[in-house]
Amino acid sequence: METQAIEIIETEIVLEKAMSFNHSRLIHRLSLALAPFEDRFDVLPELEFELSTGRLKPDVALLPKRALDWEKDVIRCPDPPFTAIEILSPTQALSGLVTKIREYYFPAGVASCWLILPELQSVNLYLPGQPVAKFTDGTLNDPASQIEISIEALFR
Repeated sequence: METQAIEIIETEIVLEKAMSFNHSRLIHRLSLALAPFEDRFDVLPELEFELSTGRLKPDVALLPKRALDWEKDVIRCPDPPFTAIEILSPTQALSGLVTKIREYYFPAGVASCWLILPELQSVNLYLPGQPVAKFTDGTLNDPASQIEISIEALFR
């Protein structure tokens, strides 16, 4: 039996597939791997964005570092993430995420997108107008963000 979580957004009801164990584990490991870059980026899991191309919620988003304001919060960020990271879950189609990257993230101004494929233990790096770069071992080097992370550390 497949379980669904129900997320109520204002008056709109959205059925969202429950997050898998490996999906959650990868979000945590990504956050750890990205911690050394927190001087330049805010690492934001599951933040929703209201962009020119629509509402999007990457698994992890990197935004240029900004000053914290604990008195003023944002529910839907109007600025595109610099880098959007998506993790393919067991209930998603690969083609749907590639479409999301090419037709929604890039036209909204996102500089790079990572698509993590847990079953293949690989990361695909997408940059606007360039062929996909596939990483199965070694170091993922994102030329847009100047971030380098170990593929082995993600899938250890």
